[in-house]
Amino acid sequence: MPRYFVTGATGFIGGELVKQLVGRGHQVVALVRSPDRTTVLRALGVELYTGDIVDRESLRAPMMGADGVFHVAAWYKIGQRGPHAARVNVDGTRHVLETMREVGVPKGVYTSTVGVFGDTHGELVDEGYFARGPFLTEYDRTKWKAHYEVALPMIEAGLPLVIAMPGLVYGPGDTSAVRTSLVRLLRGRLPITPTGSSYCWGYIEDTARGLIQALEAGKTGESYLLTGPVHDFDAAFDIAARLANRHPPLLHPGPTFMRVAAAAARALESVDLR
Repeated sequence: MPRYFVTGATGFIGGELVKQLVGRGHQVVALVRSPDRTTVLRALGVELYTGDIVDRESLRAPMMGADGVFHVAAWYKIGQRGPHAARVNVDGTRHVLETMREVGVPKGVYTSTVGVFGDTHGELVDEGYFARGPFLTEYDRTKWKAHYEVALPMIEAGLPLVIAMPGLVYGPGDTSAVRTSLVRLLRGRLPITPTGSSYCWGYIEDTARGLIQALEAGKTGESYLLTGPVHDFDAAFDIAARLANRHPPLLHPGPTFMRVAAAAARALESVDLR
């Protein structure tokens, strides 16, 4: 029975990945920061180790003897900045991959993102595309550094790693702003969706399945896009509204308006009205 080590197992993508691995009869070992979020993992029979990818020493014991590594954990808070982004996404990735090399894991999959491409201005690109920004979020910027300054150099140095690059992932278990917007749509409380921004949409089950395929059949050293069809944000929500028999949002402001509105909201949040 193959034994796989997973980071980010309590998260959106990592949680679905673990379910599918266990469903295939694999043994799963997970590194978790918060024991209070492990109820589902315990029920699945996952072997749990308390630790954090920013703490390199906590990685060695659970990774020993693994047949494969899935590094999924990441700092993902759109619209926020802070030192935690680089510590988790860059330093944490370095810790995972260096430990994988030191203990001799035969193959691993690093979950990157198409966000490392930055704004392609509507151009459909493949895995060979390269850009240094500009980036829409701190998440994209730090994932770029992890991808190009950590993962790829280690592959070139001989690490048996495959890079998987999902797009915008949606589905049960999502906790992002996309889920919040979809819930508001279903409740008839979503009057606005932005226009002018396109994403590659991927369903959570398909994305997790793609990660497993990357480990089982992916070629070491290669990067693979795990993306679905391209839709503007407003077009995707129009489709969702039609499928759910709900009225679609009526207003579709452009990116400039949305940036100004977001900046104003952040400014108001910082005002002390007491």
